[in-house]
Amino acid sequence: MEDQFVAFGVALLYLRRRRRRSVWVHEILQARQQLGEYHRLVQELRLDDDRFQRYFRLDREQFDNLLSKVGPRIARQDTNYRRAIEPAERLAICLRFLATGDSYRTIAFSYRVGVSTVAGIVGEVARAIWDALVQEVMPVPTTEDWRSIATDFLHRWNFPNCLGSIDGKHVVIKAPDNSGSLFFNYKGTYSVVLLAVVDAQYCFRVVDVGSYGRTSDGGVMANSTFGQALRNGTLGLPQDALLPGAEHLGPQPHVFVADEAFPLRRDLMRPFPGHKLSSRQRIFNYRLSRARLIVENAFGILTAQWRMYRGVIEISPANVDACVKATCVLHNFLRRSTNSTRTPIPSAGDGEAAGLQEVTRVGSNNATREAIRVRENFMTYFSTEGAVPWQPVA
Repeated sequence: MEDQFVAFGVALLYLRRRRRRSVWVHEILQARQQLGEYHRLVQELRLDDDRFQRYFRLDREQFDNLLSKVGPRIARQDTNYRRAIEPAERLAICLRFLATGDSYRTIAFSYRVGVSTVAGIVGEVARAIWDALVQEVMPVPTTEDWRSIATDFLHRWNFPNCLGSIDGKHVVIKAPDNSGSLFFNYKGTYSVVLLAVVDAQYCFRVVDVGSYGRTSDGGVMANSTFGQALRNGTLGLPQDALLPGAEHLGPQPHVFVADEAFPLRRDLMRPFPGHKLSSRQRIFNYRLSRARLIVENAFGILTAQWRMYRGVIEISPANVDACVKATCVLHNFLRRSTNSTRTPIPSAGDGEAAGLQEVTRVGSNNATREAIRVRENFMTYFSTEGAVPWQPVA
């Protein structure tokens, strides 16, 4: 009984000492519609399309198009106490966070809203962007889609029967409370992993976001929905096809290309390991690397476009996952728009310098005989019928 009285006394003392809210809305925030960044600067930027694009990473037409898709999902009703923040301003707040990676507090001061309001808007709008765009710009590939991707890889990157380039990246975050070493990766930072399959046009076709930073590359892929579907044969991949001009090798499977961090499989090619390689093995590694770098370049473009990746993302893991997925579909949305030619293609290392870090290079060497045979057939093809003038000499 005495313990209950003590607990009640402590709670009562806390309530008395708790700071009472002096105003319902701070007077600085009350001037949002007159002095807030959206109502002043953003409206002025609409008169200059180039500066508008640098501010939001979208031009005016793309912004309005995106708003028409997500607006109904993020609209809120006015109440008797306050007017709701309109969808355009909510979208602007979210895009500004993705484009800069500024803290919630910085954006709150600029737009004259509360910090908790910014936190709620960023997560909510990021999820709405994903829901509104994913079926349009990142639908689940069909068998015909896979064939189209393979044709693009052959014409653009001289790699036949290639369905995509796979890689994983660490998105650096602030260590969540009470998370232990779950998010701690081999580079000494805390992160979640973005696993992506990229086509020949630098567009994301499959993404898996949210794996713990401590998880190995093989574990990330094995535990992902994509990895399980690949293992179970439910991706709808095309039937084996002949390599151009190499009918004597017989039909070969369609494959994904990856680096040493991934296991060798019948449908997943990785380089020959080691340094003492034959000339044909070096040629295979060169040709595979040339196709695989597409995913590295896509990560570089993603980082250059959405600068939240350039530092430590200090938000909750749930919002990190939502923001990463939103930037992936926005990346495709911009690539497929008429103005996507303005997006530079950086070098493969651009993703390394900021926020996105390489997955560990330790991979499994336990490959089936069939997988080894498929790699040997591709190696033979690249040194004979499929040779290109600029590759190393056999």
